[in-house]
Order: sequence, then structure tokens, then C-alpha cells
Amino acid sequence: MKRLLFLVSLLLPCQAMATPSSTFWTPMSLDLQPYGLLHVGVDNYFTVGRELNDGAGAFPTDAGLTIGVVPGSRLQAEIGVDFFQPADHPWAFNFKLGAPERTLSKQAPALEVGMFGLGTGPGTNLNVLYAIVGRSFPPVGRLSLSPYTGNGSVLRSASGEEAKSGIMVAYDRGLIAAKTKGSDPFQRVVLAADYASGNNVIGGGGVALYYYFSSTISLVTGPVWFNEKGLNGENKWSIQLDINQPRLFGH
Repeated sequence: MKRLLFLVSLLLPCQAMATPSSTFWTPMSLDLQPYGLLHVGVDNYFTVGRELNDGAGAFPTDAGLTIGVVPGSRLQAEIGVDFFQPADHPWAFNFKLGAPERTLSKQAPALEVGMFGLGTGPGTNLNVLYAIVGRSFPPVGRLSLSPYTGNGSVLRSASGEEAKSGIMVAYDRGLIAAKTKGSDPFQRVVLAADYASGNNVIGGGGVALYYYFSSTISLVTGPVWFNEKGLNGENKWSIQLDINQPRLFGH
């Protein structure tokens, strides 16, 4: 999975999000970057089939890096930085830590806590705190749920009312397994969907398909819609490229 959804505000009229490990639009995912493994991602969001005088537009392109920073398998953690262009305040940061499924006990869900949207300028400091509970349900897929809360001076509706809290949900399922010889198995095609409540820049959701060229390189694409078009503009299409680089440290 791309390591979302889920995010930093870049001042009106266009918004974008700084993403830790995520599903698609939100940071909802049961995955964290393994220790020493660097993830490189490039995300684009743009309208389709609209003229400039009819709401056409795009978010700033997000080039992000995420790396696992805790050794071992029972507790994992990652930190990330995103660079947005064009933007007046292009840098944003995020972190996430947690215990994967079945590490606390044989039936334990995945438990994660993190922050995203740690921006460096006015309007970009969403400072969103979230806590994920999730689990796999073969053969249905993986489900996760999280409340979130952030900076009430930034997370507001289009009419200016405070909207700093909400709920995020996510789902993903492998559809087609890759045929591999002498390497670790992986899913070639994955279906993913996620959603965040709230009449703010976070509120909205998307549905996407992942195509894995290999176990370390994937292309993700699908539509994204918003709860507040007055903040994020018209619904958009997203294309996201994700690459896991060779491990920089650890084993």
C-alpha cells in the first residue's frame, strides 16, 4: 500500500495533503515502513473534463519521503517529509508508530497513532492527531477505523465554522496475485477505498486501483471527492507513484 490519504493545507483555493503511509486519500493503513526502508512517492490531483472557466484546477504536486525508524517487528515507527510545488510554504512533516496485527496477541488488531499536516507556514499547520484500529478479514479484505482531531484555527468549513474533528475509515483487498518465481509473493492488483468525515480540507474520500510492477514499485489511480468543494474545489482524479528504495540501514 502507498504509505495516504492521508495531508497539509496549502491555502485557498487549492488544498493538498502531506501523507504518511496511507490507503489513498487518508493516512488510514495497517502498514508502516519497515526499519531502514525508504519510501519515495509522487502524488498528483487534478480535475478531468473541465475547462478553466468551469472549475478546472489541480493541487500542488507532492514529492514525499517516508522511512522506518524503529528496529524489530513488535513496534514499528516511521517519519516523513513532503515537498509541495507550487506553494509558498512547501514543507510538511508527519510521523506514525504502532503495533502490527497479531503482535500483542494472536487475535490483536493493528494499533497505530500518528500526526500529519505538520506544516511550516500559515494555513499549513493542520497538526492532525489520529489513532487507528484495524484488522484483516480474509477473504473480505482489511478494514480500519480512526478518530481524528486537529488545529481548529485551520480546520474549518467553507463558511468559517470550526470543524477540527471527525472519523476516518479505510478498506483494501488484493484482487490479482502476481506470479512469482524465487521471490516473495505479492498482490499485482489491489482495490483500495477510504473516507474522512468533516466539513474541512480533510473531509472526502476516494476509490483506487493499485498496480504493482514489482513488490517495490506501484502506480495508484482513481477519483477523489470532497465534503467541502468551497475549500478543495471540484472533485479530482489522482495518480500516485510509489517506490520502496533498498534498505538504507538495519537488516
